[in-house]
Amino acid sequence: MQTRATARFVRMSPQKVRLVTRLISKRPVDEAVAILRFTPKRAARVVSKVLLSAVANAENNYGMDREELYVAQAVANEGPSLPKRFRAKARGQFGTVTRRTSHVTVVVDDGR
Repeated sequence: MQTRATARFVRMSPQKVRLVTRLISKRPVDEAVAILRFTPKRAARVVSKVLLSAVANAENNYGMDREELYVAQAVANEGPSLPKRFRAKARGQFGTVTRRTSHVTVVVDDGR
């Protein structure tokens, strides 16, 4: 049975978060937690929280055993961009600065 956890509107670009989610996909939960603990990316902290939340959901809501769980899917989708800001450019022009957000979803499964 699959269990999921989601963190929405994370103030980080999805491209940066996807670098971390690719590291843990299709791995056992304990191995994924160890990988995230020693990954020097800022996104690893967010993905780790979501992973631990999915594991807690599986244990508390469905009585699954933590030893049997593995990361079935880890996805970082694009959220809405925050209001555009403007930055001065050459010759009196301006450029837009988009503040990107992400929706991080981690799905764990027990393989049954």
